[in-house]
Amino acid sequence: MTRTGKRLLTTREMSTIAVLAAVASVLFVLEFSVVPGVPFYKMDFSNLPVLLGTFAMGPLAGTLILGVKSLVGLLHTTSQGVGELADFLIGLAMVLPAGFFYRHFKSRRGAVIGMTIGAVLASITGVLLNVYLLIPFFSALFHLPVEDIVSMGKGLIPSINSLWQFVLYITGPFNLLKWVAISVVGTLMYKPLSPLLHGAVGRRTARRAEQANK
Repeated sequence: MTRTGKRLLTTREMSTIAVLAAVASVLFVLEFSVVPGVPFYKMDFSNLPVLLGTFAMGPLAGTLILGVKSLVGLLHTTSQGVGELADFLIGLAMVLPAGFFYRHFKSRRGAVIGMTIGAVLASITGVLLNVYLLIPFFSALFHLPVEDIVSMGKGLIPSINSLWQFVLYITGPFNLLKWVAISVVGTLMYKPLSPLLHGAVGRRTARRAEQANK
């Protein structure tokens, strides 16, 4: 609770967060490869419920949905948590700027600009994290030399000769493609789902029940 005694999240919002986190956790399992020769870069739409929840209830709610999804992902991880850590950190780089921008400019245009900013920042964050944390961590954890990881990219782009080239030519575009796809689907889905996300259906039902009892 805040100093004024007002809850940061209502009971309805916490229930919605739980539902969206459950949906995101299921979508997290439904991943598929999109980068030939680089098996650890996989596409999924698990951050779609995170983005929808962020727009409906704010950055705090989006962060909670993302965090729960990542924690649940640890139960079936195939990367010893590396993928889940990457997903959480890069996800934050997307949903926080998108959520804060939309909070101040609540319009379709504001949402599109917020998602554009978020997608760019998430892509940049993904590049930096892969160079300085994720790929070195993955390399040490699985005893796979960084040079072998870099060589995976040669099948797509023969000119790749360094880790920086690998992440700039493959990791960056992959993350940008992923977030653009999620943003496009989110834009199409948000308005139809908005009544459910904001609890309008529940409020209408409550009002009808109240009127029926008068």
